[in-house]
Amino acid sequence: MAFTKLTSTQTKFLERHLRGTGRSLSSAQARATFGIENLSARMSELRDVGLRVRTSINKTGKTIYTISRRDVFGNQFKIFK
Repeated sequence: MAFTKLTSTQTKFLERHLRGTGRSLSSAQARATFGIENLSARMSELRDVGLRVRTSINKTGKTIYTISRRDVFGNQFKIFK
């Protein structure tokens, strides 16, 4: 799989890539594709600023993350600009 160089912070990238898009991301995918080594820490940071991060288990038993379009306050504003 091709490695993509991030031009923004990892949390800003994850907000844009996952928030409200219906996409999901596992730790292995984040590491292989985007070079994000500790995805669970980045998701905790997104939770701390008020985003709704959902976790589920994929068919192989790995945790995957998605981010709801609205934050915990019901807003759709971008947190990281």
